[in-house]
Amino acid sequence: MSLRRRQVLAGSAATATALAAAGSFPAPAIAQSDPIKIGYLPALTGPSSSTGIGINRGTQLAVEEINAAGGIKGRKLELVSRDTQSDPTKAVNAVAELTQRQKASIIWGPLNSGEALAATPLIARDKVPMLHPCWVDELIDVKKYPMSFRIAPTNTQVGKGANHYVVNVLKLKKVAVISDTTGYGTASVNTYVPMLKAMGAEVVYSNHVDAANPDLKPELLRMQNAGALAIMPWSVNAGFLSRILNTRGAMAWDVPVVGQTTLGSGQTKALLDKPENWNKVYSNNFRNCCYVGGKLPERAAAFVERLKKNKIEFGDTLLWWVALGWDGAQMIADTFKAAGTKPADVVAHMNKVKSWPGVYGTVTWTPEQHNGFPDQEVVMAEVNSLKDGAFNLAPGYAS
Repeated sequence: MSLRRRQVLAGSAATATALAAAGSFPAPAIAQSDPIKIGYLPALTGPSSSTGIGINRGTQLAVEEINAAGGIKGRKLELVSRDTQSDPTKAVNAVAELTQRQKASIIWGPLNSGEALAATPLIARDKVPMLHPCWVDELIDVKKYPMSFRIAPTNTQVGKGANHYVVNVLKLKKVAVISDTTGYGTASVNTYVPMLKAMGAEVVYSNHVDAANPDLKPELLRMQNAGALAIMPWSVNAGFLSRILNTRGAMAWDVPVVGQTTLGSGQTKALLDKPENWNKVYSNNFRNCCYVGGKLPERAAAFVERLKKNKIEFGDTLLWWVALGWDGAQMIADTFKAAGTKPADVVAHMNKVKSWPGVYGTVTWTPEQHNGFPDQEVVMAEVNSLKDGAFNLAPGYAS
């Protein structure tokens, strides 16, 4: 009995010593090697998936290369992806999973404004940093959403570029403005029509149309009968945009079409009845991803070579979409490397980003301004010049 008692006492002492030692050391190393989770909300299917498909290719490539190079101080990045299917309700349902159950350190997306309008208040409620590329202006508000940052231009910047091209470059004052019925489409028309009027243009037609409408001829006839000299469509739906271009072609109505960047996507091109239906079509684009004198800027040219080397398909999408996906993932990685993953530290670092040199665009943020894209990098492109996902600057731009 005495021997057993000594054994028990010795064992108890050893256990106590071990527990005390454990309390004096950091958490086991395995906790420091867990992946860093990025909650990712692309629309990879559904009617507004053109954007998400392109951005996803750049995002995936960047994360693969970052992880292959050792990750973030030895920790891999893990994309916890949920396809929003171009549906705001599905985006909302995914937010709780990513922020509360998956404990994502940041949310990348949603990638379409319609989904972001529904999801952003919930991400802000859960106090998770958010990076997105959506254009609708009210998605950034440092008082309402202090942890949300935009790595893209605003709707106002984009519309200002398109309106300037129609009114001041093409010298056309009678304009038809059309959108689909998504949050992005309706917000765009509601923003751009007053801007056009303030510039002295006459908006002779304005409407929101269901993107699934198979026959847009009645709408284009209304535009034509009203005397429109240019059509300005706002939608990320390639089917809707191609029907506008095909109807204009079938009517032999030779007016320019100036508007949303998806006008120039490979998906839209594939749906054209005739290649000529892409003539006199000018889409939003970005100076860093456009040809000047037959050449891309240095960063974009190097990025194209990277895509080709990695066999990333981009001929059916837009270079700037793929570049934006790359930039988003790189921005997140740079932030984690510099600041770690605590939400307050992530936001503090992003508040000080200055002239960050992305492939897609240059980014600067301050505590008071989470819109970071420069006006001068928003341009218009000539869509029938498409090559390697990029375009020539539209006629009338200085190099």
